[in-house]
Amino acid sequence: MIIKNLRHADKTQAIELFFNTYSKKHQEYVLPNLEIISMLNALKEKGYKLGIFTGKSSKSLEISLHSLDLEDLFDCKLTGDDVTKPKPHPEGIRKVLNLLGSNSDETIFLGDSDADIISGKQAGVYTIGVHWLPNIQTAQFSVQPDIVFEDISEFLNYFPDSI
Repeated sequence: MIIKNLRHADKTQAIELFFNTYSKKHQEYVLPNLEIISMLNALKEKGYKLGIFTGKSSKSLEISLHSLDLEDLFDCKLTGDDVTKPKPHPEGIRKVLNLLGSNSDETIFLGDSDADIISGKQAGVYTIGVHWLPNIQTAQFSVQPDIVFEDISEFLNYFPDSI
């Protein structure tokens, strides 16, 4: 986004400054959510494949996962840098499915934005709308997910045999 929109002559320096600041300030603004981390670890221990697809850049995701100590948790990491068509297009989810060797009918996709739910629906996966974090992206989904969970305990109770 910076590369596409910044008109300053020295984009490279501006991008370096952004990522340095993002890295230094990340822990100040994004606190680890122990419930989410526990849930993800439980899923991983049960043998579930975990993938992440975000519109963030690869560098931003790397910084976030490192800051939250989640670097080794995901079997597949895909970012906006890895697709030609961003969400809500289903390209990213389809790529994750392919990389994980998973079928759409055996996949659950959790998202907190309209773009997440729309891309999940278009990829043919079961969609779960989540409002787990204080700064939710979409308070009301314009396209209904298969189910919505307001907190993690609802999710855990819904899939008790899985987790």
